[in-house]
Amino acid sequence: MMLARLTAKPERKKLAKQLCKVVLDHFDAQYSRELGEAWSAARDILTSPSCWQHAVLLNRFNYPFELEKDLHFKGYHTLFQGSLPYYPKSLKCYLSRIPHRIPSERHQIGNLKKYYLLNAASVLPVLALELRDGEKVLDLCAAPGGKSIALLQCACPGYLHCNEYDSLRLRWLRQTLESFIPEPLENVIKVSELDGREMGDAQPEKFDKVLVDAPCSNDRSWLFSSDSQKAACRISQRRKLPVLQIELLRSAIKALRPGGLLVYSTCTLSKAENQDVVSEILNSCSNIMPVNTEEMARTCSQDFAFAPTGQECGLLVIPEKGKAWGPMYVAKLKKSWTV
Repeated sequence: MMLARLTAKPERKKLAKQLCKVVLDHFDAQYSRELGEAWSAARDILTSPSCWQHAVLLNRFNYPFELEKDLHFKGYHTLFQGSLPYYPKSLKCYLSRIPHRIPSERHQIGNLKKYYLLNAASVLPVLALELRDGEKVLDLCAAPGGKSIALLQCACPGYLHCNEYDSLRLRWLRQTLESFIPEPLENVIKVSELDGREMGDAQPEKFDKVLVDAPCSNDRSWLFSSDSQKAACRISQRRKLPVLQIELLRSAIKALRPGGLLVYSTCTLSKAENQDVVSEILNSCSNIMPVNTEEMARTCSQDFAFAPTGQECGLLVIPEKGKAWGPMYVAKLKKSWTV
């Protein structure tokens, strides 16, 4: 096993990712304008995969006690060492302050994986939902399934609906759930392939909590697009994404019961896909109210760097040296009882 790991490293270097200049030039123009000096620090991290890190989310359904000891020995610490009132004790996510990676586990039918590797910032939208046992929750754009897995580490929902419109990503989602979730829990989980824009009409006011981890300009991925022509096409189509994101949010609002929480998240730094989308929803939906996220930001500031959003309900995790997590935008909203 150790030999395999050692011999794999040169292979990764040989196949090192190549930056896509078309995307980088586009990001430089946009993000230097929107983020100022903060973009320079983020750029250094996003263009240097050797600085990227994975947090380790432990699976409470097949708990890896020996791995946990090893992580402690290697200097890993748990996310949210500060106190957050709604932080679930059952959620164990470990991260290191220096770049260090452990190998991912292979999918084996009938065997539950012990841990899931993810960008630590991906846990923030899940925590913002404040999931409690017995609640009905919708993960509207669920693939590849990391946030659904994290939700199930937080609590035992009465019903979890994982939806994914893309058929290839849907298969990925199903495999992820199969790898981490024991059979008894499968009875409370439904997986569907519905256009998320239709969910609100199909399931009106059914859910206590809704997560919309929307399709977006995935900054990390886009920067290393292998086909520059496809990258240029993506950039030209980018302006259409906020329209889709707003439509998904409107559908999610319909599916949310009055008094329920809605969390919107993306993995881009783009203001048009983040603050502008949420502002449009707040300005046009009289039954949606912002929920303050400042306490969450204060509590996890030792592990994450944040850029100003100008919104009390919005957080923007921006990668920087020593805190290489993100990008991740998180907005927390609540549906009121009266319109």
